[in-house]
Amino acid sequence: MAIAVAVPLATARFVHFSIAGFIIVLFVGGLIVGSLGRLIVPGRQSIGILATAALGVAGSILGGLIGRVIFGPHYVPGLLISVIGAALLIWIVAGRRSAY
Repeated sequence: MAIAVAVPLATARFVHFSIAGFIIVLFVGGLIVGSLGRLIVPGRQSIGILATAALGVAGSILGGLIGRVIFGPHYVPGLLISVIGAALLIWIVAGRRSAY
């Protein structure tokens, strides 16, 4: 005989959480932000897909920190500031690579 237990929806979401899923979502989000950042930076950037995703994630973090400094502690970073942060990092990294 099976006993049915009611689990709140918020609790049920954490049951299926895995670190692999988090990494996949982080990679895809970083890839989207990094790709948009690469579109802003003029010229050719000789970085690969992993570097684009990593710079997208790092740009999101940088954009969030800059947004908190400018707009205060209750600022929630958005897509625009994340893309600007990623574009800044891509410009720095692509500029250093082309200098060599």
